Amino acid sequence: MTILAPQEPALDSSAMVAQAESALADIAAARESVGRVIFGQESVVEQTLVAILAGGHALLVGVPGLAKTKLVETLGLVLGLDARRVQFTPDLMPSDIVGTEVMDQDDTGRRSFRFVKGPVFAQLLMADEINRASPRTQSALLQSMQEYHVTVAGERHDLPAPFHVLATQNPLEQEGTYPLPEAQLDRFLVQVDVPYPSIDAERRILLATTGVAEDKAHAVVTADRLREIQTLVRRMPVPETVVEAILALVRSARPGHGSAEADTHVAWGPGPRASQALMTCVRARALYEGRLAPSIDDVRALAEPILQHRMALNFAARAEGIGVRDVIGRLAKAVG
Repeated sequence: MTILAPQEPALDSSAMVAQAESALADIAAARESVGRVIFGQESVVEQTLVAILAGGHALLVGVPGLAKTKLVETLGLVLGLDARRVQFTPDLMPSDIVGTEVMDQDDTGRRSFRFVKGPVFAQLLMADEINRASPRTQSALLQSMQEYHVTVAGERHDLPAPFHVLATQNPLEQEGTYPLPEAQLDRFLVQVDVPYPSIDAERRILLATTGVAEDKAHAVVTADRLREIQTLVRRMPVPETVVEAILALVRSARPGHGSAEADTHVAWGPGPRASQALMTCVRARALYEGRLAPSIDDVRALAEPILQHRMALNFAARAEGIGVRDVIGRLAKAVG
């Protein structure tokens, strides 16, 4: 048995297969183009692209120099998106993000206000080192991510579609930073941890980036085509076993819901938004990997990037040296 959202009309099998095969070809070409520039970060590229295919935002966490900015720039080019970058600093103001009104005066001396759009009016916005800006500025961006519009002087301005935010965060230099509150972290569909490259990948980086010329990515799809693929993702059927696995995993991460692991180590767990994120992302991951329906393996693979920023451990877990990834790993292993 498969489950479809009520508002999503089901496609007949032949039409679904035809659309999926076309999307698979485009996604494979996008992966190949990104791979020309980004070496040895397959899981990072996968999780970030899955977030975009699912129509959401991603938080990239890693030390400096791991090509986080390069990845966002490359994705903007490959996916045909209007991409912009904002370097977050402590003195950045909300108007620097969403825009502001300026006063104009015409030839007759008549004055009027004109809205000047900020960098948030892009299809792909990179918020570099988001935790360096003040909570007020962070909130202005995060509200845009949730509402998909901004309000200035009482007037609503819709953001372009598609609209994605890929924010980066440096986990090392915490002095002078403003960590994102948990309620605001929940706005990100996934948290992508960016590790150091393997020795083979680092060797490729050395050889490919220190010469006279570097290989470059190229555009593969347009923004309109990306929206079509995102719509297809939401119309993909999900087996009932996968839905049950999603519910079991998310609910097992909440204290007081029958999970000994959560009762022992978790202070508070993920809400329904985590279930929604998993439901969408397992479809996108299946399509990313060339499959027409998600499986329980997709739920396990996406458990960490979707749950780790939506739950917190208690003092007992921290005292025992247990990390949130350890807890999620045990919960995911028990699913299915």
